Amino acid sequence: MAGLSRGAPDKVTIKVRGDGTPLGGSQSEVDHREEQKAKEEAARAAAGRATGAELFERARRVLPGGVNSPVRAMKQVGLDPIFIESAEGAEVIDRDGRRYLDWVGSWGPMILGHSDPEVLEAIREAAARGTSFGAATEAEVELAEEVVSRMPSVEMIRMTSSGTEAAMTAARVARAATGREILVKFAGAYHGHSDGLLAEAGSGVATHGIPSGPGIPEAQAAGTVVVPWNDRKAVSEALESHEVAAVFAEPVAANMGVVPPEEGYLEFLREATSRAGSLLVFDEVITGFRVARGGAQELFGVEPDLTVMGKIIGGGLPAAALGGPRELMEKLAPAGDVYQAGTLSGNPLAVAAGLTTLRRLDQEAYERLGHLTDRLVSGLKDLAGEHSLTVGSAPGLVTLFFSALPVKDFDDAVATDRERHAAFFRAMLERGIWLPPSQFEAWFVSLAQDEISIDRTLMAAAEALAATDPRRKIG
Repeated sequence: MAGLSRGAPDKVTIKVRGDGTPLGGSQSEVDHREEQKAKEEAARAAAGRATGAELFERARRVLPGGVNSPVRAMKQVGLDPIFIESAEGAEVIDRDGRRYLDWVGSWGPMILGHSDPEVLEAIREAAARGTSFGAATEAEVELAEEVVSRMPSVEMIRMTSSGTEAAMTAARVARAATGREILVKFAGAYHGHSDGLLAEAGSGVATHGIPSGPGIPEAQAAGTVVVPWNDRKAVSEALESHEVAAVFAEPVAANMGVVPPEEGYLEFLREATSRAGSLLVFDEVITGFRVARGGAQELFGVEPDLTVMGKIIGGGLPAAALGGPRELMEKLAPAGDVYQAGTLSGNPLAVAAGLTTLRRLDQEAYERLGHLTDRLVSGLKDLAGEHSLTVGSAPGLVTLFFSALPVKDFDDAVATDRERHAAFFRAMLERGIWLPPSQFEAWFVSLAQDEISIDRTLMAAAEALAATDPRRKIG
């Protein structure tokens, strides 16, 4: 894939016995698990407080499903939620004292790792001056200048508190700029939970969206046309058949698992939308400041009209932004008449965390992140070949798909073996590895991880795959 290749890392080979235990490991996994168990028991005894299971019972009485975001319920992997007590570096620690090597990273923001000292100090200093003003601050300007210096297509930004808000604002600006109403999105892509952008459709053809669940008006969903990712014909049909305000795309799809664009696909989207008089919106909530200093648009050399940003821009605190050229961005009030507002937009704590994080992400940091990703991908591909699986990746992002066939769109992702993925997840959790509890999510590489972390993960994966592969009889 253009833009994604690098020099091959050192080959990582993990061998296992027939029962799934490692050969030649420097530390026995059995010893590790016994040590962890002793620590957990000591922590529980010392704490004398509610366990994770007891907290879940309480949570279900006051939170829908016991959680504040659906994926945390862990239903896709057949478990109850795990309550996290704290985190440091590359690890999270649950309520019962168990430590896990973390490949979730709060779903992307923690690119420096957890509890980074510089980020924490920046938050403390900002908090000492006040946690919220509802007024302009110098730090907002500094963060905007940092983003503009990184993103090739961005001259101005408008901050929000969530990616959902930023995507909603992008849709509103696009409609105002074009005088059109129809949006195009890709099946399996997630651009926040606003009504129109949650629309879904069947495979194969461009079609008006249908509501993806109760509470979404049909009229809202019908304003969105849904097409398959990596399908040029469907995009062309949508642009020819409808007056399209904007095409929304994750430049590297990462909400169906990691599915990079096929060769030349982003260039095609750029050309096709320009010909049709439609805007191209890149949702870089995940890829922004992760796959490259200037996001996927820098990595692939394709500039959108508008860019949605989130996650890393807040350094682990709630923050997001919409960015683009001055001509489009000044349509927003008070410069223009497209209204958008937010009481906590540009919150000083989030701005401090985001600015500190971005300033740490220099060329050396991205080279390091690329090296770590390549090492993980190389090892997973070796294991995938043994177990008839597929690996999707981009710098800082990885998905192990439980399918022997390549995954190029959402239909392919849906066709993967999710029961096998769930068994693998549970086996990795037992070995102290915290993965996304969904086949449709990315593993997030962080700079707090190192080669030892990766080799430990690959050793655990070798065991877990050997123990859960339905083609192999263990024992």
